[in-house]
Amino acid sequence: MLSPSIAPSGKMPNRASPSPLLLMIVGGAILSICMGLRQSLGLFLAPMRVDVGVSASAFGFALALQNLVWGLTQPFIGMAGDRYGPRPVLIVCSIVYALGLLLMSLAGNGAALDIGAGILCGIGIAGCGFGVVLGAVSRSVPATRRVQAVGIASAVGSLATLVIAPFGQRLIDQAGWQSAALAFAGLALVLAPISIFIGGKPVSAREENSVAAAQPTRAAVGQALRHPGFISLGLAFFACGFQLQFITVHLPTYLGICGISAEVSALALGVIGISNAIGSYVTGRLGARHSPRQLLVLIYLLRTLAIAGFVACPTSSISTLAFASVMGLLWLGVVPLVSGLIARMFGLRHFNTLFGIAFLSHQVGGFAGAWLGGLSYDLTASYVLAWAAMIVVGLLACLLQWSMDDRDCAPYPVLQSDAGLSR
Repeated sequence: MLSPSIAPSGKMPNRASPSPLLLMIVGGAILSICMGLRQSLGLFLAPMRVDVGVSASAFGFALALQNLVWGLTQPFIGMAGDRYGPRPVLIVCSIVYALGLLLMSLAGNGAALDIGAGILCGIGIAGCGFGVVLGAVSRSVPATRRVQAVGIASAVGSLATLVIAPFGQRLIDQAGWQSAALAFAGLALVLAPISIFIGGKPVSAREENSVAAAQPTRAAVGQALRHPGFISLGLAFFACGFQLQFITVHLPTYLGICGISAEVSALALGVIGISNAIGSYVTGRLGARHSPRQLLVLIYLLRTLAIAGFVACPTSSISTLAFASVMGLLWLGVVPLVSGLIARMFGLRHFNTLFGIAFLSHQVGGFAGAWLGGLSYDLTASYVLAWAAMIVVGLLACLLQWSMDDRDCAPYPVLQSDAGLSR
C-alpha cells in the first residue's frame, strides 16, 4: 500500500498539500475524463462524413493536428506546471478543451474542425493529460513507489473510456453528432472544478533538497537532449503514438469497411479502456520490481505482434474484441515506465518539462498515424499500408528501447550566473 503521509524526501508533507491517495484519485479522475473523451473522437468520423462531407483524410488531419499541438505545447505547459503548480494549469486547459469540443460541434468545414478538434483540444489535452497530472502524483510518493503510483493513476485514468465511448455512440445514433459533441464539451468543463482538489504548489529546490532541484531549466533540458538514453526513449515513444492514434482515429472506420457494426466498434473502444486500466496497474507494479526499460521492450514487441495477428486473421466481432483486449492491456502501460525512467534519471524538479519533451515525439508519431492513416485510405481505398507501417515502427521501437542507456544521470553543477534561470 502507498503511504499517504510520507513525502518523496522522507519528511512529513505540508499539511496544505493533498495526500498521495487523494492525488491519485483526483489525478486518475482527470485523466479518465480527458483521455476518455479524446479516445472516443474517432466515433465522429462516419456521421460527419455523411452530414457535412468531411473526408477521412480531413478528419484524420484535424486529430493529427491535435496530436501535434498537444506535443508542441506539452513542454511549455509542463514548464508552467513546474513553476506555478498543477491546479491553475489544469483549470485553464480544461476550459480550452471544452471550447475546442464546442467549436467541433459547430464545425461545417475543415477549418472549424482543425481549430476546434485540432488546436484547442490539443492544448486542452496537453494541460489535462499525463504530463502535469503524473508530475503531481510522482512528487507525492517516495521514489521506490513512484512507478507504482503513476501506474495506479493511469489505471484509474483509463476507466471512463468504457463509459464515454458507448455513451457517445448512443448520443450520435439518437440525437446526432452535434449533440454528442456538446455533451463531450460539458464533460471537459467538469475537469475545472475537479482540478481544485489536486493542489496548487510547485516543488521548490528547498523541498526537493538536491542539486537537481536547483539546476536551471535550460541546463536540465540541454543535459537530457545530450543523453543517448533520453533520445532513444523519445524515438521509441514515436512508435507508441503512431500505433495508438491510428487505432483511436481509424479503427471504427476500418471495422465498418470489414462489415463490423458501429456498436461493436464503440464496445471495442470501451474494452480498450477497461483493459488499459488493468494493464496500467499491472505495469506499474511490475515497474517497481523489474527494469522499466526491459518492460518497455516487451510491451512494444507484444503490441506489434498483436497488430500483425489482427491484420492477418479474418476480421470478426470476436477477433475485434480480442484485439481490443490485448491492445488495451498494452495501451498506456508505457506511461508509468517512461515517467519512472525520466524521474529516476533526471529527478523531479523539471519532470513536467522533460516528460513534455519526450512526449512531443509521441505526439509527432500520433500526428503521422492519424493523418497518414486517413491519407493512405483516401489514396488506396485501403488501410493495408497503414497497418504495415505500424508493424515496422513497432519493431524499430523494440530495437531502440533494447539498446537504451538508462543509467542515472548526475546533474550538471549550477553556476552562480545561472541561478536566476532556475526559476
